[in-house]
Amino acid sequence: MFSHIMLGANDIEKSKAFYDATFAELGYKPGVIDPKGRCFYYTDNGVFAITKPINGEPACHGNGSTIGFTVTDPEQGNAWHAAGLANGGTDCEDPPGVRETPSGKLYLAYLRDPSGNKICALKRM
Repeated sequence: MFSHIMLGANDIEKSKAFYDATFAELGYKPGVIDPKGRCFYYTDNGVFAITKPINGEPACHGNGSTIGFTVTDPEQGNAWHAAGLANGGTDCEDPPGVRETPSGKLYLAYLRDPSGNKICALKRM
């Protein structure tokens, strides 16, 4: 469904360190900086990127927006969450864990990246 996701970041190096650490826990390689200073993470089925906004204004998070990343199990999600906290992310929402939802049991772990974007790790149990 998605070809790519691009998020605004105010400090590309700080955000790259955060995403390099969290994505390493999911088995992905470090991001690649292009000549325009954007950082790209390539996978077999899509691209995740961070960039300074092209209009020159500060990057800001989308209120009500969340980007979710699939994890293989709660242990991988916990490692992802810990890596994020250790690399400039902040905790948000409830603590990581399994939750009962109308869609069934889900493992969820939420973080805000260094620019305030809300992301989560998810495993459908």
